[in-house]
Amino acid sequence: MANVFVLNGHAQHQISPGKLNQAFTERAEAFFKDQGHEVRTTYVEQPFEIEAEIAKLKWADIVFLQAPVNWMGVSWAMKKYIDEIWTVGMMGELSGGDGRTAEEPKKNYGLAPMLNGTYMLSLTGNAPKEAFNDPQEKFFDGLSEDELMLPLHLNFKWIGLKPLPTFMAYDVLKNPDVESDFQRFDAHLAKHF
Repeated sequence: MANVFVLNGHAQHQISPGKLNQAFTERAEAFFKDQGHEVRTTYVEQPFEIEAEIAKLKWADIVFLQAPVNWMGVSWAMKKYIDEIWTVGMMGELSGGDGRTAEEPKKNYGLAPMLNGTYMLSLTGNAPKEAFNDPQEKFFDGLSEDELMLPLHLNFKWIGLKPLPTFMAYDVLKNPDVESDFQRFDAHLAKHF
């Protein structure tokens, strides 16, 4: 059985109290526990201790991140979490610095990860599914969901985690279909775990 670290990357604001991300987080926790995995969870909006969070990342075989897409990235609380945890962990616990050496100061940037394991992104967003992967849709100009989230993927690559396929619930503000999203989510988890 695996050690699973579940992160809820939501930050409350007046448009989004976080109920949907909470529901997906709880659904993921229940799924992993039902499979016999050990689960630890962090809500990035709540106070956390940096060393305890680094220990969770080192402990985990799987990191599961549930997060809203906020202005083409993650919430400010999730970004703050990454800024604090990855920065402190960069000197030997999550990565061995930035990968460069005095002998090769221009090469191997970002290639000093310390962890092994996988991660999965589970995202909620206001954009419809049709806004992605279509060059005719001019806002994203054909970008995929994973291309939009490239900085987040690179953060996980920095510490050595390998991606599993991303899940996304689309159009969650204007045209939500939560029951269908839950069914797709359950099938996604079952397929990849």
